[in-house]
Amino acid sequence: MTSSVFVSERLLFTSATPNTDAIPTIFAFPNDYTVGITSLGYQVVWATLAMRSDMQVSRLFTDTHEPLPRKPEILGFSMSWELDYVNILNLLESIEIPIRATSRDDHHPIVFGGGPVLTANPEPFADFFDVILLGDGENLLGNFIDAYKSVRNASRQTKLLALAQVPGIYVPSLYEVEYHASDGFVKSVQPISTDIPAVVQKQTYRGNILSTSTVVTQKAAWENIYMVEVVRSCPEMCRFCLASYLTLPFRTASVEDSLIPAIEKGLSVTKRIGLLGASVTQHPEFETLLDHLNQPRYDDVRLSIASVRTNTVTVKLAEILAKRDSRSLTIAVESGSENLRKIINKKLQNHEIIQAAINAKAGGLTNLKLYGMVGIPGEEPEDLEQTVAMMRNLKKTVPSLRLTFGCSTFVPKAHTPFQWFGVNRQAEKRLQLLQKQLKPQGIDFRPESYNWSIIQALLSRGDRRLSHLLELTRDYGDSLGSYRRAFKQLKGQIPNLDFYVHDNWSTDIVLPWNHLLGPLPQSTLLKHMADATSYFNLPQKGLQPMALLKE
Repeated sequence: MTSSVFVSERLLFTSATPNTDAIPTIFAFPNDYTVGITSLGYQVVWATLAMRSDMQVSRLFTDTHEPLPRKPEILGFSMSWELDYVNILNLLESIEIPIRATSRDDHHPIVFGGGPVLTANPEPFADFFDVILLGDGENLLGNFIDAYKSVRNASRQTKLLALAQVPGIYVPSLYEVEYHASDGFVKSVQPISTDIPAVVQKQTYRGNILSTSTVVTQKAAWENIYMVEVVRSCPEMCRFCLASYLTLPFRTASVEDSLIPAIEKGLSVTKRIGLLGASVTQHPEFETLLDHLNQPRYDDVRLSIASVRTNTVTVKLAEILAKRDSRSLTIAVESGSENLRKIINKKLQNHEIIQAAINAKAGGLTNLKLYGMVGIPGEEPEDLEQTVAMMRNLKKTVPSLRLTFGCSTFVPKAHTPFQWFGVNRQAEKRLQLLQKQLKPQGIDFRPESYNWSIIQALLSRGDRRLSHLLELTRDYGDSLGSYRRAFKQLKGQIPNLDFYVHDNWSTDIVLPWNHLLGPLPQSTLLKHMADATSYFNLPQKGLQPMALLKE
């Protein structure tokens, strides 16, 4: 099944010639090639492995692969999307590897996983992996390979015990989970012996040279694009945001030492550049970078920028983007309600949103895409009315600008201050309400699937008991109905759907990921949540907001 898609690749690195005793490795992305090769994280890890002479790496996607080793010693997965777990199980079976780690023996490879989904909360998927890498790959990957080499010829259990000593490497089988009841909360997560670390700390790369594309291809979902990571994390720290809280601290790539040389390298193979990051325009030297890209010698370059902070949208930015073949800009506003933005710590005023639209139009852009959210903790019906009013005002102020409002449902994420809150049961109705109000205004309303949000929340707050459910839903299909059917079949053996998805959890419970440490301690997350709930509109006299989660 080796495909011609690899032929169209233009590599920006030089692969090493593997040694005679190089470790046969498969590095997989659990989706189609066009999706996988567009992932900057996947590209960088693959190139890092391929540049080592002690590794012989082959790539595997759901629709194609390079020649695979007959007896791989290491099999890795980069996981960017929760529902891709189905493809992980299918790929394991396709190369005759048991899907559960406990069923593997010394003849099977060490199966590892990494990426944002597994770093946030690996527990629902823990039984399928031997090893999970928590955090940034820059240092973690090399430490993992070096540790593996030192025990390469040992038994499987000896390998796992040795790997568990490496900071950021989590070996789920070496931790025992106890529950208050089969359908109750986690009671404790303990290592099986005293020589296993009690907690595993996510690893953070702190350098000022960030990731860039290692391959450019017309077969990628973003055709022929060269991606440059401008910033990592986000300094805004919106209370719900995994992209900010899990990846702290905010780091910026050096313009002179990293970004400009990277862009020049990319332009040797393509004329399309993508600047990536959760908040690209908050790079302290973004103006310098913009001026560099505004030179006449870049007139034939097509420039794309990821979501930008609303109050950094200037006429100059819009002009440069329009000149560089971009027609649209994306900003995250979350809501038109000032109070709701205080709850989530979104430091933004309505007049700044209006000004961003005016500047975008004045600079020559034709489209503005706004991201919003419903079901945010503390949201009231009047908050939705204020969002509608804001969008109407935008349309009235800049009538010729095409407005798109993409709207998702709040989903609780591990390691954020809102991890204890459940999904609002009214969220689906609120999405429908916004659609009804905005569509007649000529605003392109694009709601994210509410059912998908339910599944996302389930996997976001899940524990190891979900592995049985995930195996069942793979057979039933990945619709919400499949999950409900699987819950029905496992009734009494695991908690129900509401427990994971809709219930507010007490702040006193042991969370499924308590033994996996993110950048901030729980005490800080609790303080940030208390700051958020201080803005809640609570009609009950004398009720403290935090008491909502201690019932």
